[in-house]
Amino acid sequence: MRSTTAALTLTVSATLLLIGAGLAIPAGAAPPVTATPALAAAPDIAIANVQAHLTQLGTIATSNGGNRRSGTAGYTASVAYIKGKLQAAGYTVAEQTCTSCTYRANNLIADWPGGPSDQITMFGAHLDSVSAGPGINDNGSGSATLLENALVLAQQNPTMSRHVRFAWWAGEEQGLQGSAFYANALTTTQRTQIKAYYNFDMVGSKNGGYFINHVTSTAAAPLKAYWDSLGLQPEENTEGAGRSDDYSFERVGIPTSGYAAGASARKTSAQAAKWGGTANSAYDSCYHAACDTTSNISATVLNRAADGVAATIWQTSVSGSTTPPPTTPPPTGCTGAQLLANPGFESGATSWTGTTGAIGQWSSQGQPARTGTYSAWLLGYGSTHTESLTQSVTIPAGCSATLTFYVHVDSAETSTTTAYDKLTVTAGSTTLGTLSNLNKASGYQAKTYSLNAFAGQTVALKFNGTEDSSLQTSFVLDDLAVTVS
Repeated sequence: MRSTTAALTLTVSATLLLIGAGLAIPAGAAPPVTATPALAAAPDIAIANVQAHLTQLGTIATSNGGNRRSGTAGYTASVAYIKGKLQAAGYTVAEQTCTSCTYRANNLIADWPGGPSDQITMFGAHLDSVSAGPGINDNGSGSATLLENALVLAQQNPTMSRHVRFAWWAGEEQGLQGSAFYANALTTTQRTQIKAYYNFDMVGSKNGGYFINHVTSTAAAPLKAYWDSLGLQPEENTEGAGRSDDYSFERVGIPTSGYAAGASARKTSAQAAKWGGTANSAYDSCYHAACDTTSNISATVLNRAADGVAATIWQTSVSGSTTPPPTTPPPTGCTGAQLLANPGFESGATSWTGTTGAIGQWSSQGQPARTGTYSAWLLGYGSTHTESLTQSVTIPAGCSATLTFYVHVDSAETSTTTAYDKLTVTAGSTTLGTLSNLNKASGYQAKTYSLNAFAGQTVALKFNGTEDSSLQTSFVLDDLAVTVS
C-alpha cells in the first residue's frame, strides 16, 4: 500500500495498449456484477502454496539488494516468477510497460480462456515493494494470493460464466502509477466490460483485521458473504480508501472492492475483542520497513483472504463443473472412476483403518451425515485426543487425480486467530491441507486437493485430528472421493 503522502500520477501514453492476446472486446454493456449462485463449490486454497510463493518473493528480494521496488532487478525477477507460473498453467500473459511510472517497469496481465469477453471480472494486486524492505505483506501477500488462486482456477478449469483477468501492478508505492496507466488507457467500451475490479493489498497483517473496500456495495457482496460465513464481522476499509490500486479503477467508473488486513493504523479495543490480536498496536508493525519478511505474516488472516478470493471467483464467474473433459484421450485406466472404497461410510468401517468407533450414525448426537446415514466423526471430546482415518489408493500412471470431501467443523473454541484443534489431510508424507477450529461453520464445507503428484503410485490418504485439553472441536467427514481423468 502506498503512503498517504505519495502523489498519484495519472499521465498515460497516447497509444492505447490492448491487454490480452485475442481480446477484441465488442461494444455493449452488460448488467452490473451480482453475487449469483455458483453451480460448483469453490475450492479450498492451500495456504502452504501461498506461503511458498511468499518465500520465493523473499528470496528474490534477498538476492537483489533486499527489496523489490518497481524498476529494480528485484521487481523484474518477481514479474518473471509469476509470469512463468501463469504461462505454464495455460494463461494468456502480457507485460505492459508503464512509460509514465517514476521507475519504468511492467504491469503483468493474465487472462484465463473462457467466459464472454464483454463481461470481465478482474482481480489485481501490486507487485512492487518499497525500497526499505522485501515487501512480503506489502504486497507479496496480495500478489501470492492471486497467483495461487489463478493456478487453482487453471487446475480446476471450470465452465466460465464470465471472463476472468488477473493483474499485478508496477509503481503502486509511487502513487498507484501502474494501475492508473492501465485504467486510463481503457476505452469507454472496455471500461463497461469490466463488471468489477477486486484489489488485494496487505492481506496477511500479523495483528490484522478483516476489512473490505466499499463493504456494503454490490461488488463487495461475494467477499463479504464468505467472511460472514466465518463469523468475522468485516468492517469498511477506511484506512486504505484511495490508497491502493482499486482507486485507479474507481476513478474511471468501474465498480471496485477488495480485502485488506490493515497497515500502520492501530487496532481498536473493539476490534481486538472480536478478532483477537493486540489493541492499540498497528495492524502491521513492519509496514514499509525492512522487517516486512516472511515472518511478518499471519497464516490465519492470509488463508481467509485466499479462500475468500476463490469464493468470489466461483460466485461471480463460474457456471459449471470443475471436471472438464480431457483435451486428449486419457491413458488407459483414466476413466473418471472413483477410486475410494466405501467413500460415504455407508458400509461402516469397511476399507478404513484408524480410530475404532469413529464411523457411525451420529444424527441423534447432533452430527447428521451430509447424505445417507453414516459419517466419520473425529474428535469433539474437549480434552487431549488424537484420532485418524486412513485408506490407501492406487492412482493409475498418467492420470490426473483429485481428492474431494465434505467436512463439518463444529467447535466450542471462540478464538478467531489461534488454531487449537486441527485436522491434517495427508497423502503419504505430503500435507495436502489443514483445517482447524478457525474453520468452524454451521454446515458442511467442500474441500478439494490435487493428487496429480501421486500418479502411478499407491498412496495412503490420512485424516489425522489432534485436540487440546480444553473446549471441543469436532470434524465430521462425509462423501469422500478420489476421481481420476
